[in-house]
Amino acid sequence: MKTGRRARPAMLAAAVGLLLVAGCDAAAVDETRGCQEQRQADEAKVRVSRWDPPEDLPHVGEYSEIHWQARALSDPCSRMPGPTDWEYQGVIVLGPQDAHRLAEQFAFVPFASIDPAELRHSHTPTDVRLDLVPFLPAKPRWLHSEIYNETLPSTRRRVAFLDLEHRTLLFMLNDH
Repeated sequence: MKTGRRARPAMLAAAVGLLLVAGCDAAAVDETRGCQEQRQADEAKVRVSRWDPPEDLPHVGEYSEIHWQARALSDPCSRMPGPTDWEYQGVIVLGPQDAHRLAEQFAFVPFASIDPAELRHSHTPTDVRLDLVPFLPAKPRWLHSEIYNETLPSTRRRVAFLDLEHRTLLFMLNDH
């Protein structure tokens, strides 16, 4: 088959274009793989920095200890535009006065006495991530308060469980 002089540059341009696309695809795969590895490392990390913004966890006072993790609810490495929602879980050791004030102010009741079907959420203390379990009390007696969960202001949905004896607050927050 004989090709004309005009067809050769077009074929050459098409071949170069295919190579560029293939190179871009390979770079995109490498970039996505690197992003996924970073995401997994970030999600496995147990953080100890103070919670920010504090409005997400109102009335906890000047707590002595916090351990928390973040997890993406969708794929932040996707090349599709749009926000990624996040879920956060953490364990806070409260001061003695702060734990009692929180329990009284928001009418925390024993979680075991609540019918799960009546809750506005489906979370329980058993939903805690494995990396946070070492920071929970050995035999917690969880209290729960829908009033606290719905207290404003918060930029995230909140579910909290309080063990008054051990002054421990287990929290779960989700982006709206």
